[in-house]
Amino acid sequence: MTDIIKEDNENILNTYKRFNVVIKEGHGSTFTSFDGKKYIDFSSGIGTNSFGACDSEWVNAVVNQAKTVQHTSNLFYTEPQVKLAKLLCEKTGMKKVFFSNSGAESNECAIKAARKYSFDKYGMGRSEIITLENSFHGRTIATLSATGQDVFHQYFFPFVGDFIHTPANDIKALDEKINEKTCAIMIETVQGEGGVNALDSEFIKHIDKVCKEKDLVFIVDEVQTGNGRTGYLYSYMEYNVNPNIVTTAKGLAGGLPFGAILFDSKLENTLSYGQHGTTFGGNPICASAAYSVLTRLDDKLFNHVKECRKYLENKLKGNKYIKSISGKGMMVGIELPDGVKAYDVAVKCMENGLIPLTAKSKIRLLPPLNISIEELDLGLDILLKSIEEVIK
Repeated sequence: MTDIIKEDNENILNTYKRFNVVIKEGHGSTFTSFDGKKYIDFSSGIGTNSFGACDSEWVNAVVNQAKTVQHTSNLFYTEPQVKLAKLLCEKTGMKKVFFSNSGAESNECAIKAARKYSFDKYGMGRSEIITLENSFHGRTIATLSATGQDVFHQYFFPFVGDFIHTPANDIKALDEKINEKTCAIMIETVQGEGGVNALDSEFIKHIDKVCKEKDLVFIVDEVQTGNGRTGYLYSYMEYNVNPNIVTTAKGLAGGLPFGAILFDSKLENTLSYGQHGTTFGGNPICASAAYSVLTRLDDKLFNHVKECRKYLENKLKGNKYIKSISGKGMMVGIELPDGVKAYDVAVKCMENGLIPLTAKSKIRLLPPLNISIEELDLGLDILLKSIEEVIK
């Protein structure tokens, strides 16, 4: 194990603050390290392993496609890509899909499409996109520019222009930001990297309304909130709103790099031949993996996610070490007592056999969607024990 860590430090760019755990294998909601220690997984690979590690149906889909054809490029038609696109459109009511390789790429595509729509209809000068303070949309230059956190706006100057940020849940401030240059509003319904903070229903519905009134493109970033994570297929569905573009990735392909951008009838013909593309997007193996996930994202699973959320809140609420619980479904933010560092708690959790995440000052939990109540309960016991040990 120490050799792996040493060789990682010698050969891989030091852009991650890794925890001192070397994962050897995983099954369901459990990981095992090279030293034989077992961990309950409350991270899902940052929300990607929708059905946990090495889910048998997912494995079969990947292996069968790998034995058929692994890649062709988008110069040809492939069945897995078409089946997946059709199912996405059927489940969402959207009209067209573009496949990418990540959440950042999905959001890049959305930004391009929104500005192209406005340019085609209104000409130059109508290109501003409003995003929210505390948002996170990716690590490319454009998606960093869209991200509403100053900590990310360092070093890589110049950033892409025509992005403006407004406070979440402040309707008055949003309305004051909208002007003749505005072409789109882009939100996460739950700000994941920003601290697992859910937007108010009234605010989301107002954005939907004002976008319709002013012919703005309404973009919902479902990279982390999507694919059942909040107890709905896509989180915007809880609010009875109709975005023009929905971006997603993470949990869609159950652990493989894959993203999708969904367009409604207003935007379905905005991007045409040569205006956007990708070599690997829609890769047959990834598309087959995503199809195996999407076919199982149903009401039974969504109800289980909501049941798990209720169980978690009942177990944690009132605990003297938990200040608040935020987020939706199995996208959980836990506010710790003043002075207690989330990173220290995460390290202690791993010592005790639990893998959580952090988001700013909070512990962040993204368990597999199908985690059992028993596994959830055991993991929460470890979490509470770890918090207490850090405090004492």
